[in-house]
Amino acid sequence: MKEETRLLIQIPRGTYDVLPDESAVWQKIEETARKVCALFNYKEIRTPLFESTDLFQRGVGDTTDIVQKEMYNFKDRGDRSLTLRPEGTASVVRAFVEHKLYGLPNQPAKVYYIGPMFRYERPQSGRTRQFTQFGIEALGSQDPSIDAEVIALAMTFYQSLGLKKLKLVLNSLGDPESREAHRNALIAHFKPSIGEFCEDCQNRLEKNPLRILDCKKDHNHPLMETAPSIIDYLTDSARDYFSHVKEMLDEMGITYELDPTLVRGLDYYNHTTFEIMGSSKGAITTLTGGGRYNGLVSELGGPETPGVGFALSIERLLLALEVENISLQSEGALDCFISSIGDEAGKKASVILYELRQAGLRADKDYMDRKVKAQFKQADRDHAKFVIVIGDEELEQQKAVLKNMADGTQEQVAFVSLADFIKSKISSGV
Repeated sequence: MKEETRLLIQIPRGTYDVLPDESAVWQKIEETARKVCALFNYKEIRTPLFESTDLFQRGVGDTTDIVQKEMYNFKDRGDRSLTLRPEGTASVVRAFVEHKLYGLPNQPAKVYYIGPMFRYERPQSGRTRQFTQFGIEALGSQDPSIDAEVIALAMTFYQSLGLKKLKLVLNSLGDPESREAHRNALIAHFKPSIGEFCEDCQNRLEKNPLRILDCKKDHNHPLMETAPSIIDYLTDSARDYFSHVKEMLDEMGITYELDPTLVRGLDYYNHTTFEIMGSSKGAITTLTGGGRYNGLVSELGGPETPGVGFALSIERLLLALEVENISLQSEGALDCFISSIGDEAGKKASVILYELRQAGLRADKDYMDRKVKAQFKQADRDHAKFVIVIGDEELEQQKAVLKNMADGTQEQVAFVSLADFIKSKISSGV
């Protein structure tokens, strides 16, 4: 009888594993994000990985590539259409409306999220089908100062991780009156030659012509360069708003470049829009996109409520860190490792290990019955500060040999004193 051949089940295309040796970097990034958010008084919100499909059709926009081409939709047993979340803002706003956070006394509601998103895209460097976003939303204020705060938070986050090759690009999409005038100008500009554009752009002409400016297929078309600029259609109040944002950034010492072609393609976006650019594998890439979206809360059934925020990809951040040769310090080093010789010493090592951990020390021991030399090699790989050696002689004396791995010195320490002794050595920097 032939032996059954088992097929190797592999990871789905466009996804990845974060292995144990890599996870410390992710933890450092997430820890930095949480610390920066705490400095700016943003609190964490956690929303489901899947939502009603209708949320993203209305919240992201049915003319976007995300909704038309990239969403993971499925039916549940109740024949309800659900979608793995492709972005975070719609879910946050849904929660804001559903739980009536607009009624809380402290306004604006300032929240952040960190978690996986899902889009069916062609996998490539920095772009995967499951990716991790860190994003913030400030809901409830139409003060242009909070636009500057949101931008400052994003820049502070990147700078806290050591990135220096950053470029902030800024634009204004104006108020609804500005947007409408610009929309009509775009339609008049593209309509005579719309047949030369891709099918997506043709469909967008009447529904959302601003999205044409974002098209990757037709970005080299001559009409793109001569398209009307939103800056020429800003109302006086919209210009004042944008001037206030720029003034605040100037006062903070945050440098930026103006780019009138920078757009956010959704109808409810207005006023400030921005991107933070960085290096990725030698090329300039967008690390962060954000802006103001004053119409989204009402679009999802809530009261008229202004909002502003950003989202960034941790995968792209990792590439930018690599380009700038930034290695985030791992905090996975052990305080001590126990090397034991013989069965009885192994049993005692387990008890001492438990006591060390109860005392708050990061500790481990050999579980593979290795020779002493191999156990010390494992301690080195774990970057252990101290190694505790226990054998028959140590059991008889009730004292362990404690070796300082930094300078090679060693001394005998009573079993009952090990935890306090090691903690005192660590606190004194020895």
